[in-house]
Amino acid sequence: MDLVKNHLMYAVREEVEILKEQIRELVEKNSQLERENTLLKTLASPEQLEKFQSRLSPEEPAPETPQAPEAPGGSAV
Repeated sequence: MDLVKNHLMYAVREEVEILKEQIRELVEKNSQLERENTLLKTLASPEQLEKFQSRLSPEEPAPETPQAPEAPGGSAV
């Protein structure tokens, strides 16, 4: 029984470490995307921002979809 318990504890610790690393990576990615978003907002003209906002309104549940194609063009927010 002790062997099973030790094995499970080891497996759980290993999984926790994997999840912690994934969280660190996601936090880093999120920070990078927030910086990029801020930069794009500052570079976008008011007309581009208005156009983007009008595109978001009908597609409120999925705001990520329109951002990806527009990001290279500088009109994403």
